[in-house]
Amino acid sequence: MTDRAVPETSGTPHRVPDGARSPETSYPAARLALLNEEGQPGPSRRATLADLTDRWLAGLFPNRPTGTALVAVGGYGRGELSPRSDLDLLLLHDGTAGAGEVAALADRLWYPVWDLGLSLDHSVRTPAEARKTAGDDLKVQLGLLDARHIAGDPELTANLRTAVLADWRAQAPKRLPELHEMCLERAERQGELAHLLEPDLKEARGGLRDATVLRAVAASWLADAPREGLAEARARLLDTRDALHLVTGRATDRLSLQEQDQVAAHLGVLDADTLLRGVYEAARTVAYASDVTWRSVGRVLRARSARPRKRFLGRGHAEPVGVERMPLADGVVEQEGEAVLARTARPERDPVLPLRAAAAAAQAGLPISLPAVRALAAAAPALPVPWPAEAREQLVTLLGAGQATVPVWEALEAEGLIARLLPDWERVRCRPQRNPVHRWTVDRHLVETAVQAATLTRQVSRPDLLLIGALLHDIGKGWPGDHSVAGEVIARDVAARMGFGRADADTLALLVRHHLLLIETATRRDLDDPATVESVAKTVRSVECLDLLHALTQADALATGPAAWSAWRASLVADLVRRVTGVLAGEAPSGPPDREPSAEEERLAVEAARTGGPVLALRAESEPVAQDGTEPVGVELLLAVPDRPGLLPAAAGVLALHRLTVRAADLRTADPIGAGPVTLLSWRVAAEFGSLPEVARLRADFARAFDGSLDIASRLAEREAAYPRRRGVPAPPPRVTVVGGTSEVATVIEVRAQDVPGLLHRIGRALEDAAGVAVRSARISTLGANAVDAFYVVGPDGAPLPAERAAEVARELEAALG
Repeated sequence: MTDRAVPETSGTPHRVPDGARSPETSYPAARLALLNEEGQPGPSRRATLADLTDRWLAGLFPNRPTGTALVAVGGYGRGELSPRSDLDLLLLHDGTAGAGEVAALADRLWYPVWDLGLSLDHSVRTPAEARKTAGDDLKVQLGLLDARHIAGDPELTANLRTAVLADWRAQAPKRLPELHEMCLERAERQGELAHLLEPDLKEARGGLRDATVLRAVAASWLADAPREGLAEARARLLDTRDALHLVTGRATDRLSLQEQDQVAAHLGVLDADTLLRGVYEAARTVAYASDVTWRSVGRVLRARSARPRKRFLGRGHAEPVGVERMPLADGVVEQEGEAVLARTARPERDPVLPLRAAAAAAQAGLPISLPAVRALAAAAPALPVPWPAEAREQLVTLLGAGQATVPVWEALEAEGLIARLLPDWERVRCRPQRNPVHRWTVDRHLVETAVQAATLTRQVSRPDLLLIGALLHDIGKGWPGDHSVAGEVIARDVAARMGFGRADADTLALLVRHHLLLIETATRRDLDDPATVESVAKTVRSVECLDLLHALTQADALATGPAAWSAWRASLVADLVRRVTGVLAGEAPSGPPDREPSAEEERLAVEAARTGGPVLALRAESEPVAQDGTEPVGVELLLAVPDRPGLLPAAAGVLALHRLTVRAADLRTADPIGAGPVTLLSWRVAAEFGSLPEVARLRADFARAFDGSLDIASRLAEREAAYPRRRGVPAPPPRVTVVGGTSEVATVIEVRAQDVPGLLHRIGRALEDAAGVAVRSARISTLGANAVDAFYVVGPDGAPLPAERAAEVARELEAALG
């Protein structure tokens, strides 16, 4: 509301005109004292701040000229004045005073506000101009719906409010669809508050802006939002924003990671996770109320636009035809685009009805109506334990509906039905996931995993176990310790409660306990090592379980986020599954680690031995990905170089300088012409961005790196200095461990660290130069900002390291990286 209907008064607030200084010199001190008071933010503090500001502004307003009024609009109009909120003010005049007189009055009001460093959103208009601007600008109209008189002619303000509300109600059939579209666009742009690690408390879906929109919809008299819990949710979001303003000293709505602990302390909650869970809970209440309200608006508008249907009775008589109701399931019908309870339904006698109604709604792609969900929550008895077979079948049907499952599940959850069906759900409900790879809270991630699993049910022999396993795979995250171990216990309990037999319960427990087995093994272990494949086969025990675990792995990764799944990861997991399937069928593990060089590798080795320098080849590969055509899974870089110390760190450093991300590395030795050993390095790489570097440039840099004329460490340091990292949450220190029992031919050392350019170069230097061990292969895995790399190392004798030496190397490497 920054446009004006009269000429701008004085531009930017550089000086205060004569007579424009505040007569209320106590306001700044009183405001500061109020904001510094001990105690938590709340509605009373916001109301007191608004009242204090009202009295100060009223003191600035003279008795003359007549026909003028000072009006608070927007959040200030609602009395929701946060410590750093804008003052949304409208100087209203009836046009009788001259432009100069009105401009002087505006200066008298605006300059003292600017003097105090307060943000001001201001306009000067007549009532007719205000109504016209509101008709042209929906945001202005929403602000005027909360107009509140501060000073001057109260009748002028009252008449404007009456007129604006009348305009809004008359124009609602046209303007509400426009408002809904604005909300959808904002949600697409800002995301869902209930799942963001750094949410915008105002603009994200389910935030304060949506809560304000619900008030506007109610003011139209076309529909009203469900009121239960809405006021409390709005107050919680406002309290959080107040604390955020006080902690940061800024007018910000973004709850950043580095401020969450301080905001939590200011609000008197346990920690940042507890803070986020409360914020998420409030956001879900607002978002669910918004969904219900907009469906109601749609029904009203469709009913108004449709021609009334009538049944003719003869002799010119007719009667209205009732709303059509189509059966969906026993006790469930479709009505006006929603699943509702049939008139014959008896929820108090039918404990399976909540699941049957939810499954029918999801399978039909319909939302379940608010009255139906509330009737089920109020009347339906608890399911007997173990569940009857129909209850299990209906839950599987609900989970198998794909994306349509999500809104139905959220409706059940909003009314407490999910917690009654699955008591362990409360521990994961609204639980944030601090790993930025995850896009959802724990509970929503479980539902999204089931959604993804629904597309894979044709690939397994037991779709029911896949869907239930997907729903439960992270259920242990509500408990301390390893969530897979805790989840296994919960899965057995849930399986028994649902009525699964012992064998099925064992399978579900295995899926939950080992849901990370395939992805971690495929991306962090050497699949050419027979011990790797045999250990997986020993764990999964059967091809049926392996197929279930394969599908769950894909569903889990797809539901996690873009960084968790790719064609490259899919190809690694598929390769592992193929090898394990062979072992379970009685075949020997394929791909011995000491295989003979390929023809291409042999050619490169001969050329390297002949020339005495590095020789390389690049080969890009692609794989089909779903229905989207092809996606590159990486580039194979083969490098042959006469054997010498420090090859791994030097080669890794060159790749880092050329911004090539390493996904896997393998090192072997050959002597093709009897002229001395040649090291063959096989890399799987991908361009960080842009196209691949020229082969000639790569070869030249490899040659300089190997002869010592290329100072890789300095070049990497220069690049890092040229592109400093933004300030953020400090990364945890690196962790290096020895992984026992995973290889018979090498010692596996795993490194978990913050992924930074040149990390592999630093690790290679620490292992080969400082620790004096040889790296024979490596598995490189990056998830978001985290690198999890496994190195297969041997001692000078080519054998695995003794246990004590392996532990010593791990400590030395951790110290070097720290």
